[in-house]
Amino acid sequence: MLAAAGRSLAQDASAQTAVHWDKIVQESRTTPTLQVVVNPPLRLGTPVHDNAFQALHDLGADFVRYVPWLPYPRLGVAELEPPKDGKTSWDFSLIDPMTIDFLEATKGHSIVLNFSTIPQWMYKTDKRIAYPDDPNKAVWDYEQGTELRDSTCNEVADYYARLLSWYTKGGFTDEYGKRHESGYHYSIPYWEVLNEVDFEHRMTPQTYTRLYDAIVTAMRKVQPELKFVGVSLATPGQNPDFFEYFLNSKNHGSGVPLDYISYHFYAVPTPDETLEVQQHTVFAHADGFLNTVRYIETIRKRLSPGTGTMINEIGIISADDIAQVDPNHVAKPMPASYWNLAGAEYAYIFAELTQLGIDVAGESQLVGYPTQFPSVSMVDWNNGKPNARLWVLKLLHDNFGPGDKIVEIAPANPFAPEQPYVTGLAVVTKLGKRKMLLVNKRDRNLDLSIAGAAGSRFDYVDVTTGFQPPASTKLASDKLMIHGFSVGVLTFP
Repeated sequence: MLAAAGRSLAQDASAQTAVHWDKIVQESRTTPTLQVVVNPPLRLGTPVHDNAFQALHDLGADFVRYVPWLPYPRLGVAELEPPKDGKTSWDFSLIDPMTIDFLEATKGHSIVLNFSTIPQWMYKTDKRIAYPDDPNKAVWDYEQGTELRDSTCNEVADYYARLLSWYTKGGFTDEYGKRHESGYHYSIPYWEVLNEVDFEHRMTPQTYTRLYDAIVTAMRKVQPELKFVGVSLATPGQNPDFFEYFLNSKNHGSGVPLDYISYHFYAVPTPDETLEVQQHTVFAHADGFLNTVRYIETIRKRLSPGTGTMINEIGIISADDIAQVDPNHVAKPMPASYWNLAGAEYAYIFAELTQLGIDVAGESQLVGYPTQFPSVSMVDWNNGKPNARLWVLKLLHDNFGPGDKIVEIAPANPFAPEQPYVTGLAVVTKLGKRKMLLVNKRDRNLDLSIAGAAGSRFDYVDVTTGFQPPASTKLASDKLMIHGFSVGVLTFP
């Protein structure tokens, strides 16, 4: 049944529906955005760099997440060796170029920084953990150990305070009292504390909460107005105890803020699935994740209703991606329509998260490439130009956002299937425009009839648009045919 925005609109047979523009369900608070993960193709001088950063700039999104990540220690860890004999190893020469490009491309918009990798020497291990001399060479075993060498967590906290000071206060004073000047005074409104801690260093809720408190306390001394994002779980559905513990203010130090929590979702089809099968798997996994979101929201509202939620990694990871950790693996080519399936998945989840009142829905990730999760890329890894996933995000960004009034969509058929092929979201924007998002969850054409749609403009990304910007057409009647994996926006007259 289609009783409210976001329910079924169509089966294979043509279906009729209408929007009740005067029946406001709720106000949206959801921002569509993306994450940028540091990797070599984003370095200056590559064929990807200019186009990728231009696409990021042109998107103009808020809450963009920037993550220097563990496979490339030289591109993401600013102090690779412990202080010794009056000398430190602080070095931003490889880190700054990409970071400054990011900060410049997103200037004027809110961002979320997450230098996710703690210097490995801060952990107890049986032997020193090596890292490649080549900054472009990936290494998957840099992060080891579960126990910090400084049980107070102050060593880690001071590291992050200095990182923040480098980019916002013009520099910092190191462990031996030496001043390091950067000259940077960027605005960084949000900082996410670590990444996927259920995987990285296998942290317990208690360990992570202690570390979060120490880092937040140290960073607030540098920038008191800074807001923080915590938890950042890879598998939230398997870790309800994390949310129960972290969101309970009794488990935190006095005055430590709980501004936001975050967690991630990727649909992961099995190796033997064709794209025809994957379209069913992906949306079934998405529905399971949305139930996880509802459960976590219940915990959050009970323990810390003032805390926001950022779901800041959303995508599909192909089984072939996971196999690429084997250096002898030969990547399989991706069907062109895969990118539309992944775009439709994100748009569907965005529509559902909007109705659940989630603050941020972040697509993952700007650049992926063979050996580094190519199936999550939002650009062509050969030249950095947007693929269908980025065009879908731009379509959503340009048409929907916080402050929209979500309105009711009328039932099309009282016996509509519980697993709809098309999902809709209807809103009246802050500027008074009437818009409707349509997402086709199948790789086939579907016919719709939407009351009052005659004269509307329909902007869409689907299997016919490829890697090109959204196409547009004007409806001559209330009838509309949408192509496979279409993500489209109707703007009513």
